[in-house]
Amino acid sequence: MVDFLYVEWLGKPIWMWLGFHALVAALLAFDLGLLHRDKEHEIGVKESLLLTAFYFSLGLAFGGWIWWYLGAQPAQEYVTGLVVEKSLSMDNVFVIAVILSALGIPLAAQHRVLVWGILAAVLLRGLMIGLGAALVHQAAWVLSLFAAFLIYAGLKMLFSKEEDAGDFQDHAAVRWLRAKLRITPELHGQHFMVRKADPRTGKTALWLTPLALALVLVNGADVIFAVDSVPAIFAITTDTFVVYTSNIFAILGLRALYFALAAMVDRFAYLKTALAFILIFIGTKIVVADTFGLVHVPPWVSLAVTVVLLTVGILYSLWRTRGEVHADTATDGREAELHGRA
Repeated sequence: MVDFLYVEWLGKPIWMWLGFHALVAALLAFDLGLLHRDKEHEIGVKESLLLTAFYFSLGLAFGGWIWWYLGAQPAQEYVTGLVVEKSLSMDNVFVIAVILSALGIPLAAQHRVLVWGILAAVLLRGLMIGLGAALVHQAAWVLSLFAAFLIYAGLKMLFSKEEDAGDFQDHAAVRWLRAKLRITPELHGQHFMVRKADPRTGKTALWLTPLALALVLVNGADVIFAVDSVPAIFAITTDTFVVYTSNIFAILGLRALYFALAAMVDRFAYLKTALAFILIFIGTKIVVADTFGLVHVPPWVSLAVTVVLLTVGILYSLWRTRGEVHADTATDGREAELHGRA
C-alpha cells in the first residue's frame, strides 16, 4: 500500500494527488456543511470579502508548501497561475451575475446555484486540464496553438462590445432549453426539480425550476471561460499538478468572490480591458520565449506583469466610476426623502 502511494501519476506521486483532493473535500465540507447550513442565509459583501481573503490566503499557503517541497520555480508558476485564474474568473463572475439577475434568482437561492456550480466546475476543469495535459505532453506545438488562441481571445475581448443583459431571457440558449425541457415559470423555494401536473397530458411529471435552468447556464458559462483559462495556465507551466491545483484553488474562491463583485459590478467597467491585456501578454510570452526562444521570461516576471495589469485595471475602474456611484447614491437619497414626505 505504501509503495502504491509513491507511484507517479501525471508526473507526481499519487499521495500528492490524494492529499490535495482530501484538502479540497475538507474545505467544501467546512464551507458548505458548517458555515452555510442555513439555506435562507444571504451572503453580504463583508462576508464575501472575508471568505475570498480566506480562500486566497489558503491558496498562497499551498503555494508556500509547493516552494518548500518542489522548489522556487514551481511555486512561482503556481502563484502566477493562481493569480491569472482568479483574474479571469472575475469576468466569469460578472456573466454569472447577469444570468442569475435576469432569471430573477433571489440572493439566498443564488448560494445554492453557486454551490452546485462550483462542484460541477471542479469536475469539468479536471477533465479539461487532463485533456490539455495529454495534448501538451504529446505534441510541443500545442503550446504555440494555445498561445495563438490566447492572443486572439485577448484581442476579441479588447475590441468586443458589451452585450445587453436586458435581453438575456430571449437568449437563444434560454429559448432552446425552455422549448426542450419542462421548466416551471416560477421558483419553488430552493428546489431544482418538482413534481406537478403537465397541462398537456394532465399527468404528474417531473419539472425543472428556474433554479435548475440557472445552474445549467452557469455551468455552460464556466465551460466557455475554461476554454480561455485552461490554455492560459498551460502557457505558464506544463506541470500538470501545478496547473490543476492553482486552477482548483481559484475556483474554490469563486463563490465567495461572487457576492462581493456582483454587488459592485458597475464599478469594474474597465476590468475586461486589463484581462484582455493579460491574455495577450501570456500568449505573446509563449511565442517570444518558448516558440522562437528569443527571450527567457522568468516566472516572477509573468507574475509581476499579471499583478500590475490587474491592479491597474481595478484601480482605474474604481477611479473612473467614482462619480457615477456618488450620483446614484445621491439620487437614491433624494427619492427616499421624497417618498418619506409623501
